[in-house]
Amino acid sequence: MKAFGKILGLVLLGLLLIIVALGFALSHLFDPNDYKDEIRQIARDKAHIELTLNGDIGWSLFPWLGLELHDATVATLAAPTQPFADLQMLGLSVRVLPLLRKEVQMSDVRVEGLNLRLTRNKDGHGNWQDIGKPASTPDTAATSSTEPAPASKPESVSQPLKLDIDSLTVNNARVEYNDEQTGKQFSAESIQLSTGPVHEATSIPVKLTAFLGTNQPVMRVKTEVDGKLRFDRVLKRYQFEDMKVTGEASGEPLQGKTMTFAAQGQILVDLAANVAEWSSLKISANQLRALGELKAHNLNDTPQISGGLSIAQLDLARFLDSIGHPLPAMAPQSLSKVELVSRLSGTPTSVTFDELNLKVDDSTFTGVIAIEDFAKHAVRIQLKGDTFDADRYLPPKSAEANSASVARQTEVQGGEANALAASGDTPLPDAPTKSGWSTTKIIPVARLKTLDLNADISFGQLTLSKLPIQNAALKANSKAGVLTLENLSGNLYKGSFAANGSLDVQPILPVVKLQTRITNVPVEKILQSQGQKPPVTGLLTLNSNVTGSGNSQSALISSLNGTANFVLNDGVLLNANLEQQLCKGISTLNRKTMSGAPLGKDTPFKELKGSLVFRNGVASNPDMVVRMPGLSVKGDGDIDLRVLGMDYRIGIIIEGDTRAMPDPACQVGKNFVGIELPLRCRGPLELGAKACRLDKEGLGKVAAKVAGNKLSEKLEEKLGDKVSPELKNALKGLFNR
Repeated sequence: MKAFGKILGLVLLGLLLIIVALGFALSHLFDPNDYKDEIRQIARDKAHIELTLNGDIGWSLFPWLGLELHDATVATLAAPTQPFADLQMLGLSVRVLPLLRKEVQMSDVRVEGLNLRLTRNKDGHGNWQDIGKPASTPDTAATSSTEPAPASKPESVSQPLKLDIDSLTVNNARVEYNDEQTGKQFSAESIQLSTGPVHEATSIPVKLTAFLGTNQPVMRVKTEVDGKLRFDRVLKRYQFEDMKVTGEASGEPLQGKTMTFAAQGQILVDLAANVAEWSSLKISANQLRALGELKAHNLNDTPQISGGLSIAQLDLARFLDSIGHPLPAMAPQSLSKVELVSRLSGTPTSVTFDELNLKVDDSTFTGVIAIEDFAKHAVRIQLKGDTFDADRYLPPKSAEANSASVARQTEVQGGEANALAASGDTPLPDAPTKSGWSTTKIIPVARLKTLDLNADISFGQLTLSKLPIQNAALKANSKAGVLTLENLSGNLYKGSFAANGSLDVQPILPVVKLQTRITNVPVEKILQSQGQKPPVTGLLTLNSNVTGSGNSQSALISSLNGTANFVLNDGVLLNANLEQQLCKGISTLNRKTMSGAPLGKDTPFKELKGSLVFRNGVASNPDMVVRMPGLSVKGDGDIDLRVLGMDYRIGIIIEGDTRAMPDPACQVGKNFVGIELPLRCRGPLELGAKACRLDKEGLGKVAAKVAGNKLSEKLEEKLGDKVSPELKNALKGLFNR
């Protein structure tokens, strides 16, 4: 037995030596380069590709079936003269014996200088769609169109080949995609790929670097991917563990800026379950830092995404500027502290942030923000905020606006210095001529033309134009360049405020329409909030409907047209004692000297009402009426909003003195009852009643009327019943004209 075993061993050893010797002889005596044409024909017949071997072929037979190709190109049979791929070198070797067991055991696989070109022509046909297809001829085309396709045979179930590769290396590869229908081009250049041992169901170290580019828009991205790949082809399950992506991006969307980005996490794709997920997600882009998780299902149709996202506090204005999308001019430190926590859902074209908690500077919002269509900029907002100060985001005044404001303030101060509120002895102030309105553009026309917005926002308190609006509600939408304010309402100083309107940026000059309703709001609070000294106090009710055009404060005010009506109840005219002015006028008519000390500096009234007609920035008020104890006031005039000046004529109608101890010099006799005492008010609007004086020209007419009353009284005494009533009335009318 021992001898038999020894003999069998010698036989096997001899056979192995013969096989090795045969492999050596074949690999050295047989040159595959002599059979390039045969290899090319086999590629046509079996693989249905056009293979061109311009370089040498190196090979080995045993124990490794080795192959090394140099300078090769591959084309489809439909376009054999237009290669879609070429490479400088491909080197691989496979163990022979494991192939018999359907196992692929490879040594290092190396690919040098691979260049892959994918093209979709003007008819929408891609050159990759012809890979592996036999060349079509008229006969085959006719046959395929007339003969029914043979019944497909059930494919036999076979076990996939087991892969066992020591490593895979790709150097200096390039992939290019060109779409002739759209003119878009994509490319991946300088591709470097290296892996560790490739075994199924094991973690495979992978490192990939590449330069990515597009032409619409022009964009360049340098990126590096590192991680461990695990796959199971039977279960159709693929994992990328400890994935890290880093890189830099630049191009037209970034307006010349550079964005540094990074992402990491664990990625799982389960094609059998049609789901994917990205857990332990970390993302950074310049100053932005975010954590989260993402899940996707329905991968084979339109993927549906869900998950959560948390963005750490960042300076949003600085971040947007760093990626080439600066915000419109704002006050310093605007949007410097922004953070977000939200659930999210979406598709490849949309995203929705649900259960959102958004902090913006000192404000907190909760609700939903959605982008329904990225391409159309379709934004939907439904938020509830605690407090929000809109004024803090207004840009600082320009140098031009500051100089205009200073010039106007100097003019106001000059008028005030010459105005004495009580005596009324000084001349009327000059009409103002300086404008404090800015000519700086304030409407982002380009952004509004592309905005598709639907917003519904409520606030516990909204500060707007320095007005604290409680329980504010805002509804607005924007479409095709028209921003519509459906409603802005709330409580204002125990009164109420509401507005609606529109902004149309389609014309050359933007057009603004605004309707407002103010009910029982202290007018002095409104004026004080705008930095003005209130000339009057009281509860204001105002309805207005105005329009304007332009892209600056100055242009909008100068083009203001529309109407308004107002009522001011329980008011006080500050720094103007009309009763004192009245008493002074009566004492002049009585030709007596006032003996009492000046009364208080203010004048209370029960009601002030009227209407306004706006014409190109000038508000005309033809019917102002003020009612106060003992007298009533009528007025008409203009308020020039362009320079915030006024020119008014006011008539004070004496209805009787109700004071217990009137000054003897200004006692109202029956001859003065119903007499209208004229005042003229002219100057900067801020002066209020300080700009009002007795109208001496009108006062002369009043004196003539009083004289006529006295003469009529004497005629009555003299004539008694001796003349007819018609003659008496005629004589009175003659002297009262």
